[in-house]
Amino acid sequence: MVYSRFPKGFLWGGATSACQIEGAYDEGGRGLSIADMVRFVPKEERSGDKPPSITRKEIEEILKNEKNYYFPKRYGIDFYHRYKEDIKLFSEMGFKVFRLSISWSRIFPNGDDEEPNEQGLEFYDDVFDECRKYNMRPLVTLSHYDTPLNLAVKYNGWADRRLIGFFLRFARTVFERYKDKVDIWLTFNEINVMAKNPYTGGGVFTDDCEDPLSLRYQAAHHQFVASALATKIAHEINPDNKVGCMLSRNAIYPETNNPLDIIKAQKSNQMNLFFTDVCVRGKYPEYMMRYFNENNISIEKELGDDEILKLYPVDFVSISYYKSVSEGTDANAERLPDSLFTGVKNPYLETTNWGWQIDPVGLRWVLNDLYDRYQKPIFIVENGLGTYDKVEEDGSIHDDYRVDYLRKHIIQMREAIEDGVDVMGYTTWGPIDLVSDSTSEMSKRYGFIYVDKDDYGKGSLKRLKKDSFFWYKDVIESNGERL
Repeated sequence: MVYSRFPKGFLWGGATSACQIEGAYDEGGRGLSIADMVRFVPKEERSGDKPPSITRKEIEEILKNEKNYYFPKRYGIDFYHRYKEDIKLFSEMGFKVFRLSISWSRIFPNGDDEEPNEQGLEFYDDVFDECRKYNMRPLVTLSHYDTPLNLAVKYNGWADRRLIGFFLRFARTVFERYKDKVDIWLTFNEINVMAKNPYTGGGVFTDDCEDPLSLRYQAAHHQFVASALATKIAHEINPDNKVGCMLSRNAIYPETNNPLDIIKAQKSNQMNLFFTDVCVRGKYPEYMMRYFNENNISIEKELGDDEILKLYPVDFVSISYYKSVSEGTDANAERLPDSLFTGVKNPYLETTNWGWQIDPVGLRWVLNDLYDRYQKPIFIVENGLGTYDKVEEDGSIHDDYRVDYLRKHIIQMREAIEDGVDVMGYTTWGPIDLVSDSTSEMSKRYGFIYVDKDDYGKGSLKRLKKDSFFWYKDVIESNGERL
């Protein structure tokens, strides 16, 4: 089927993170990150599909008995040694942009180091040069769920205001180092996850805290200030830099047209959009002040914080979009399996093997809603289907279900553009199989490229092209005409 073209210069590509692909956790001077402490738990031994909220006690236990566990994110898919092969494969699909993150602990191994690790800086020089070789723009996330472990253990992560300074030292270092190689940046991946899982979002332990809710929002405030100041620094170093915030965005519908259900869904959306409201509009919204008051949430701001937020908003909004959820007041309604963003089951939608409801039309709604709210360009930096793949005897992988998922979402993205939404680009998650963030599995596969590795770390790491590889190549080549 032929569709109208996307805007000229539309940025097609794929998205990854350092902690899910790089590996080499103990090479090149890298220090441990919080992601390195997430052990693999078989599906039958866990509940739900969400990142574990690790306690300080668990960290202490792991450090004493590391040999008893397998930590998939320490190894990833060995991108550290195979980046040339992988980037070449991305170029074969015609990627205009490649989203990746810089491992903070590869640049500052402890997070609070005075001087950066030159070996780490050289690695990303090489990666970005390889991207340039194929005319592929890097889209770089500064912090993607991999706060240096030392900052978590020593300071309780982003709960401590001192992390603002450590982060800005890291940001300035990479902004200056790569000013001629990178001009699109994201500060924090899915910044709203701090409210749901503070360990994953910023290395924050809440197990020994009397007021965990206040602690989460205090940590979020520190990230807001850090994001604003990083935006300021990026613009000073290179006026052409574009800096965005990043939100895990689900469409949230009322379960019924009962006005109480509608209000509940609205409040759920507000709790989600609070994070972009601060990053884009530069101030705390009134609905959030009411929430703070009603829940006895207290956060400390320093003099000048509000002015910083106001003066240095982001240039664009980026989102991950995988699913929609519903909310309502019926206590007996069937709810989806436990995840970071759960809700009432929607009977009109299909559900993945991991309990995520598939809703392409929801993407159009989300894009229109965000653009109406902010009037800022929007970049879809994550969208994809995590599911099982089967390798045939001849090495082929027939993943028509992935093509179907992506095609339907791309069509709705195009509809949103026709509606008038300014969409900068689209990077699928992830273009190559990688370690799942939520469950640390390899079997939850997203890629156009299959990686021969199982949940227990066994396999050759051989890369195989799936059917979707050739389909996405055609989509990019035709600028969305051939779907």
